[in-house]
Amino acid sequence: MAIASSPNASRSPFDFSPEATQDSALLHQLGFIPGLKEILMVRQVHALEHATIWLLSGNLPDDTVAPPTLIAGSNSSLGGMSTDQGFYVYGTVTSMQLRRAAHSALLRLVNGEWDLAVHPRCGTNLSVGMVMAAGLVLGVPLVLPRNPLEQFLGMGLAATAATQLAPEIGNLAQRYVTTAIPFNLAIETVNSLGDRQGRPVHFVQVRWVEQPLNSN
Repeated sequence: MAIASSPNASRSPFDFSPEATQDSALLHQLGFIPGLKEILMVRQVHALEHATIWLLSGNLPDDTVAPPTLIAGSNSSLGGMSTDQGFYVYGTVTSMQLRRAAHSALLRLVNGEWDLAVHPRCGTNLSVGMVMAAGLVLGVPLVLPRNPLEQFLGMGLAATAATQLAPEIGNLAQRYVTTAIPFNLAIETVNSLGDRQGRPVHFVQVRWVEQPLNSN
């Protein structure tokens, strides 16, 4: 799929255009740092996990179109978890559906549909919300009078503010911290791991593919 044919190619949630060699270059320069490659890989896997869940759920970002053959139904109960080896998918989906969705997600991400890298149900958003709520609530006693009623109202307002702000700030954290476009990933296998606590579990295994760097 060419970038020009992608409806979101020019409307990225990123304020910059990701470069195919950016993580390879970073690893080339700072590869002596322990665990750097694993961190870079987890960020790319995280984006691929999100994009795959988008395609499987059928609830895509605005103006993003998925081929009907890749959608396993409007399934908002699907979940995922990323590692530096690949990602787990929890929920009702077949290995064939998952394989097709993962390959399509990878292709679409590297061809410019970067909106697919961010998902509103990501645990990042929940973590950001909890940290914000805790910070705001703990800050209330420092800025408001010590009257119990005013303190109580202030804590309620702080919790409400955190709830309203967390999704947007969580999305920013995903865009710039916890995900990266998977230019260095190739899908190896999709394996069914059976049921865990009544939910089918699959694992999508990936490998790192080094991008050639310019010699200049």
